[in-house]
Amino acid sequence: MAGNTGGLRVDSPAPRVTRLLLDRPRQRNAIDTGLVDGLRRAFDQLHAQPARVVVLGSSTPGIFCAGADLSLDDDTRRDVSDALYELYDAMITLPAVIIAAVDGPAVGGGAQLSLACDLRLWSQHAWLRVVGPGHGLAVGSWALPSLVGRGRTLRLCLTGAQVRPEEAVQIGLADQLCTRDPVAQALDLATQLSDLDPSATVRIKAAVVAQYDLRAALRAEADGNAQWSGSVPR
Repeated sequence: MAGNTGGLRVDSPAPRVTRLLLDRPRQRNAIDTGLVDGLRRAFDQLHAQPARVVVLGSSTPGIFCAGADLSLDDDTRRDVSDALYELYDAMITLPAVIIAAVDGPAVGGGAQLSLACDLRLWSQHAWLRVVGPGHGLAVGSWALPSLVGRGRTLRLCLTGAQVRPEEAVQIGLADQLCTRDPVAQALDLATQLSDLDPSATVRIKAAVVAQYDLRAALRAEADGNAQWSGSVPR
């Protein structure tokens, strides 16, 4: 699986490792219909012919994902939001381990992309912010409790506070702070993980997802936001 479509670059830089690079640098990798469709197709193929490890990052240093493309009209942004929640479900149920290489702001839908990954490697340029209640939405509440706990989840979801790298590591939002290019560092880790017994890796990931009932929490957040017509996700 390789190619460049819909603002997404796909390749396999090492055996059993797939790399997905968001590639809309002028829009700071903001998510439009083409990009979310490209990601959905990539993960559908990975479900059919899974790699053992997936690295999700950006083609451009200093950028991760600025969230939904604000140039889209409201109806299109609602469609993109619905497709994103389907994408998050495909990510957390994928047998392969997914590593996020976060090298810049991860906001809204971009934050949730990183949360749907299994591991998160951050650079010093990374930060995360979930936004929602000011627009009548709940964003990130399905994933954050399993990473940072109840109180921190409420603080981040309700205040929209920015999380910087040092705090992200301290609270468990980032698994590692990178000393060099996070995509390259993520590929090093991916190569190590790709040598593990695949059946054990699948069982470990499935057990963790089930322990926190992530799919039910994801569906609840998606359904609640879909019923709210006063605003659209960012």
